[in-house]
Amino acid sequence: MHTDTESCLRAVRSKDARFDGRFCTAVLTTRIYCRPSCPAVPPKPQNMCFYPSAAAAQQAGFRACKRCRPDAAPGSPQWDERADLTARAMRLIADGVVDREGVPGLASHLGYSTRQIERQLLAELGAGPLALARAQRAQTARLLIETTALPMAEVAFAAGFASIRTFNETVREVFALAPGELRQRAAPGPRPALPGTLTLRLPFRRPLCPDNLFGHLAATAVPGVEEWRHGAYRRTLRLPYGHGIVALTPRPDHIDCRLSLTDLRDLTGAIARCRRMLDLDADPEAVDGQLRRDPVLAPLVDAAPGRRVPRTADADEFAVRAVLGQQVSTAAARTHAGRLVLAHGEPVDDPEGGLTHLFPTPQALAGLDPEKLAMPRTRRATLTGLIAALADGALRLGVGGDRAEARARLAALPGVGPWTVECIAMRALGDPDAFTPTDLGLRRAAMALGLPGTPAALIRHSTAWSPWRAYAVQYLWATEDHPINVLPAG
Repeated sequence: MHTDTESCLRAVRSKDARFDGRFCTAVLTTRIYCRPSCPAVPPKPQNMCFYPSAAAAQQAGFRACKRCRPDAAPGSPQWDERADLTARAMRLIADGVVDREGVPGLASHLGYSTRQIERQLLAELGAGPLALARAQRAQTARLLIETTALPMAEVAFAAGFASIRTFNETVREVFALAPGELRQRAAPGPRPALPGTLTLRLPFRRPLCPDNLFGHLAATAVPGVEEWRHGAYRRTLRLPYGHGIVALTPRPDHIDCRLSLTDLRDLTGAIARCRRMLDLDADPEAVDGQLRRDPVLAPLVDAAPGRRVPRTADADEFAVRAVLGQQVSTAAARTHAGRLVLAHGEPVDDPEGGLTHLFPTPQALAGLDPEKLAMPRTRRATLTGLIAALADGALRLGVGGDRAEARARLAALPGVGPWTVECIAMRALGDPDAFTPTDLGLRRAAMALGLPGTPAALIRHSTAWSPWRAYAVQYLWATEDHPINVLPAG
């Protein structure tokens, strides 16, 4: 979009927050870059230029606006919507792969050469993977500086910097303030009492309807791994350097996020996983605008705009849970998953109580005895086949994986039918166009609204909802009286 000057100018003049994260406005006279919605008086058009990312603006020598904080804007919805190389790379960079494994590690995950990835990202985003990762490190550093009392040396290494000198130089360059000055400018308030505990705000594009989002996560919560408590969804997170516990509370203009980490180097990845799980980088205006064109869906969208797709913090975990949930109730699926957790999960300490384990990895489940599973023999075989494929790497469901390839490999597994493939595509792979026409609840909702009731006819009708059919599913499911559609009380 940054190449369409007239559209960018209109967005800046109207201070349209829908475009935050899609491009940055750089002011040539002040050498500052802003969000499109920055409250400052817009400069003259001849003094503005536009960049596709904060990293590109920083690389061109601009610093972040201290008023609108463009580095903290919601991420571009493109990286969740798209399935191409650039989108896969951006999802991996957000997950911290470049910080942990370097550009060669990113290339290994994607199956391309470092030169190809560099060329593709430079062409589309104006910055290579190192510059994009650097911009992300700067944002993580700012969070730690402003929300914790950690010494600056610990902040530097927790944010992913290789040296304190690089940390100091980057913070000065990006924010035009020394790290100590950033901390002094931060709003006064209590610092977390528990080591490794952070409290932050996760922004999103409004509107956001929290009912089905948090209702689904709470209603399907696996005992010991997830819970709803005091108005917050809490769960354990398995992270590259350790583990964490997160509490997420919906607010009118943001999500309250309280993170407890065993290793602060996991902060970037933990935030990325929470944002993916809650679908916070979605563009509800684009989604709802498309779905409103169908006169049947329009009243549903108008009644509760901004529904998101409840996703997952761990794709492998969700795949296992999807197979456990085949042809059984929500309560039965939770029971099966809870037994796996008790038998094979990794115990963790929760200072608040309630959460006891990390969900077991496919490697930990590889040795389970299928005869001990209280389910039909055919589903046992399906589960063990899925676990084996995940454990040996034949099936890759991570954020950098190829969605088409993952779908094909899932469909080839014995006992994994279209419903399971589409559920995993929707919630684990993040495919915004995933669709479950064989789902009983979806078919009941469709027929009650006068839509076709057979899977084939429903698929034909749903082509008008593309590429947002996963969101149409949420609106249709929400017409039924089910706990997944209700924000829990208390």
